Parts: sequence; C-alpha cells; structure tokens
Amino acid sequence: MPLFSPVDGQGKYLVDFSLYLITDRRQIAGRRSLVAIVREALEGGVRAVQLREKDLSGRELFILAEELRNITREYGARLLINDRLDIALAVDADGVHLGAASLPVSTARRVLGPQHLIGYSAHAVYEASKAAEDGADFVTFGPVFYTPSKAPYGEPLGIELLRSACTALTIPVFALGGVKRENIAGIMAVKAHGIALISGIIAVAAPKLAAASLIQTIEQHAINP
Repeated sequence: MPLFSPVDGQGKYLVDFSLYLITDRRQIAGRRSLVAIVREALEGGVRAVQLREKDLSGRELFILAEELRNITREYGARLLINDRLDIALAVDADGVHLGAASLPVSTARRVLGPQHLIGYSAHAVYEASKAAEDGADFVTFGPVFYTPSKAPYGEPLGIELLRSACTALTIPVFALGGVKRENIAGIMAVKAHGIALISGIIAVAAPKLAAASLIQTIEQHAINP
C-alpha cells in the first residue's frame, strides 16, 4: 500500500517532503546505476522520488520502477511515476507526476482515487492554479532559474513569479530549474514548500552528502506558516 500519512480525517494526505528528486540516468557521472544513486540519495534524507525516464519502453520502465519501489519503501519514501498511471498502479507507487501533455489531472484523480499523490509540472501561475483546482496535491514551478534541461521552456520565470505562485496556491509549490544550494534561501523566502531538482543529486560524485546538505539548507531557511 502507498506510504501515506493522513493530515486529517478528510482523506487528504501530507506532502511531507521538502526535496523532490527527479531522475535522469543520462546525467549520471561514471559507471553507476540509477538505482545505486537513488539509494545514496535516500540515505542522505531524500523522501520523495519521481521516476522520469521517458525514453524507456514500458517494460523497461516497469522493471526500473519495481526496483525503485522496493528501495523507496525500505526508506519510507514516496515514489511517483512520471506520466504513466499504468506503471504507477502496477508497482503500487505513491502517485504520478503529470504535465500539460499528460492525461488531465481530473481524469488521473478519478482513476487513482484519493489515496495517491498527483504532482503537476507548471510553467505559469494560471497553469498551476488550474492543476490545483483539478485535484493536484502539489506543483513543481519553473524553470525559476536558468538550467540547460529546461531551456526549451523559454526564459527562466524568476523568483517573483515563484512568489506569485506560492501566494496564489493553497497546495505546496516546489521550485524547479537551476536550483542550487546558494539560491535556496531566496526560494524559501517566498514561501515555497521546497525544491525539485535532478543534477544537484543525480550528477554529483557524492549524492548522499549532496542530499543531506540541500535538506539542511532548506530546513535552515524554511518559513513556518
């Protein structure tokens, strides 16, 4: 069963993580597996992982998702699958992460029911608000800063648009795109729930240490509601 902790008796569940790790095995340095990198990140304190390997076949993605489901469960962490509701259900993942090209959030919610998380990748405040209205539990918002992986989405949105999203939404907002340890203070100052990233953990030599450092910095600058 998904590893949710209820917020109350209304069937709503906690987004109880502040660092959301997104996978991209193409960014791994050296001859290590994605599973090994994710395990190190979990050892460093990561408690939510999005499996996002769009180039894999359905079978390949299922096998990888099963492996990640086993280790995320071992560490009491969330596993979300990018786009593929079928894979998420097949491996008993905690939810899915959707975007503009995915199934509508409202449709995914009908399929998954209330006991799964739905994340959404938003690139504008109105898009984030619509996702929230349709049943998303949280959004990633970006790119906030420049990053090569998000360059196709256009110019960085900047910290002020992130502030607008955090103000407009009642669900958690995670800053995405060009997030580094040195800009976390500014992200948390506009009341973001946390950060989402790939290379800051996947592409470094010591994922465990990187994850622990990022989480410590988030906690240091978090603003209590």
